Amino acid sequence: MADVISVPVTAESDVREPTSDVGEMSQGKLIWLRFRRNRLAMGGLVTLILLYLAVGFAGFLAPNNYLQQNLEYIHGRPSPITFIGPECRFRLRPYTFGVTTELDQAAFKWVYVVDESVKLPIRFFVRGDTYSLFGFRTDLHLFGVDAPHRLYLWGADSLGRDVFARTLMGGQVSMTVGLVGVALTIFLGSVLGTMSGYFGGVIDDMMQRVVEIIQSFPTIPLWAALAAALPNISETFTMLHRYLLITVILSLVNWTGLARQLRAKVMSYRQADFTSAALVAGASNARIIFIHMLPNAASHIIVVSALSVPGMILGETALSFLGLGILPPMVSWGTLLRDTQQVATVVQHPWLIIPGAGVIIAVLAFSVLGDGLRDAVDPYSI
Repeated sequence: MADVISVPVTAESDVREPTSDVGEMSQGKLIWLRFRRNRLAMGGLVTLILLYLAVGFAGFLAPNNYLQQNLEYIHGRPSPITFIGPECRFRLRPYTFGVTTELDQAAFKWVYVVDESVKLPIRFFVRGDTYSLFGFRTDLHLFGVDAPHRLYLWGADSLGRDVFARTLMGGQVSMTVGLVGVALTIFLGSVLGTMSGYFGGVIDDMMQRVVEIIQSFPTIPLWAALAAALPNISETFTMLHRYLLITVILSLVNWTGLARQLRAKVMSYRQADFTSAALVAGASNARIIFIHMLPNAASHIIVVSALSVPGMILGETALSFLGLGILPPMVSWGTLLRDTQQVATVVQHPWLIIPGAGVIIAVLAFSVLGDGLRDAVDPYSI
């Protein structure tokens, strides 16, 4: 008789269909999950976090003060770095070489010659030039060499100032101008665009004519005219005031695009059921705008903001490059690039164009971040 194989019977209650908690997630969590799948956008986010940390701790990361002049190293090349110690053995500690000055008889100018017989160890957490870090005065730097020698990671400019330190400090102005300017742009564009689409009629006509007038002006001449109208630097009008007014100028020019887009969205929201229910419940116009309509357009506002920051950065760079934006002794990426206006200067001293790489990296990072956010807030994205 054949053996009988007993098979355990599973109750129907134990057999469960695979379920997903997507339907229980909030809109913000769904947006984050879609955004996290975009590796390029995540790379842009990580890059921006590292950039803001670097410019925030610029004084600590740079071996020299960005205003410190060294007239004995004008247009000096980047300091060479080696890991071969004085005894010609591989070591983990990096070294740099001493530099001597010689007269070039043919060109009749001073040139800097690397003296490989003098090796200077690059130390970490060293004392050097005094700087301000979040309001506190300190002289601690992440790396550097023993005084009186100096380390120039990216070379020196026409006054012997550290290009690496000035690039980091310039990022503080250029990258914060974008954030502050976009904050003002969001405020103006959101409020005025929503009011234009919600009230319609004469208010809508007046606002749209103002938008068309602003958009009809060429951008660079308009920036130049507004920046030239700023008063001269004095005891009452400081560089900080000029910096704040530059952000206002950039915002006054760039709010029109967001206002137009929100106007179209609010005109569609005005016919929605939630707007009719709020009106029947006796809600005021201000409550409908700020509690119902703007939160529904929040994802669109975030995307437009991320895509507007590169334009703000490029706008400040263009103004400062033309001498109409940030002025010395304040430093930005635009003011640093003014030294590269002549081709001969770039050919002889190519390290002076390094601040342009900061502009490119920041703009690309914000652009891919904005593209990732735009795909993440799309409800039909897969």
